[in-house]
Amino acid sequence: MGTGDGCWIAGVCSVGKGVLSSLSQALIALFSGGSMLGLQGLRLPPAGFLLLLPFLLLLLLPAAPAPHRVSYKPVIVVHGLFDSSYSFRHLLEYINETHPGTVVTVLDLFDGRESLRPLWEQVQGFREAVAPIMAKAPQGVHLICYSQGGLVCRALLSVMDEHNVDSFISLSSPQMGQYGDTDYLKWLFPTSMRSNLYRICYSPWGQEFSICNYWHDPHHDDLYLNASSFLALINGERDHPNATAWRKNFLRVGRLVLIGGPDDGVITPWQSSFFGFYDANETVLEMEEQLVSPLELLPLSACAVPPACSPICLS
Repeated sequence: MGTGDGCWIAGVCSVGKGVLSSLSQALIALFSGGSMLGLQGLRLPPAGFLLLLPFLLLLLLPAAPAPHRVSYKPVIVVHGLFDSSYSFRHLLEYINETHPGTVVTVLDLFDGRESLRPLWEQVQGFREAVAPIMAKAPQGVHLICYSQGGLVCRALLSVMDEHNVDSFISLSSPQMGQYGDTDYLKWLFPTSMRSNLYRICYSPWGQEFSICNYWHDPHHDDLYLNASSFLALINGERDHPNATAWRKNFLRVGRLVLIGGPDDGVITPWQSSFFGFYDANETVLEMEEQLVSPLELLPLSACAVPPACSPICLS
């Protein structure tokens, strides 16, 4: 699908729980091609969303014309909160079946409860892990990052002036933060509800937990801006001396893919996957309506598919 102005997109709109229908639409959409993509659809559990990835790989890893063979760009996978590399074993099988010979690395770092470590600590750890992979792939790499891992990867791409990421796929990641009660929050902070969790998260002690690094309470925006040691910085919501360099680094990404949807069930609001978020009245403001526009942090040709499923170009 094209927007008619040279900016191409592929969209997958939510169809309830019709996963098969979504995958069919995904296949059609991805075959239409494009440079920068925004995808909106179902949030699937780890075993489910992996069904969608082979179709994404059709885009990221073009088939070689017979009888010649080309080497596919390496794929790096970063897991989410409480996950591990084991969660992506099916993805490895899919890639090996559809594109034999592709080098896929599912980074085995900060697994399980270790994923609660501060995000800047995780960014440094993942940076040390991906640097040698990138150094051996002068043609570039593809980066697939799930949930919390999408934030780690975005920060990674911001601080790495040496990265060579061709495609960055953000799968159901709270790019503008999280503000919702979930099972893992109730487990971590059993005596706190979302309305008062800011008292913990916006303290020096709270910022030692990864989920507090992107906890975004729209009713206490001043505290968020002052206390957030991670999200407010990578979003450019608070001035810091590295802001210009970080933006320049991130804009070197060749292709950006954002995936999320109203059936997410975890990311709240689900529009956070597309840089949308609540205002003080808990009305969702889309990406273009944010006071500090995330558009300034994204490639100018980036496109997205809004809830009404009518494509718009964000350039």
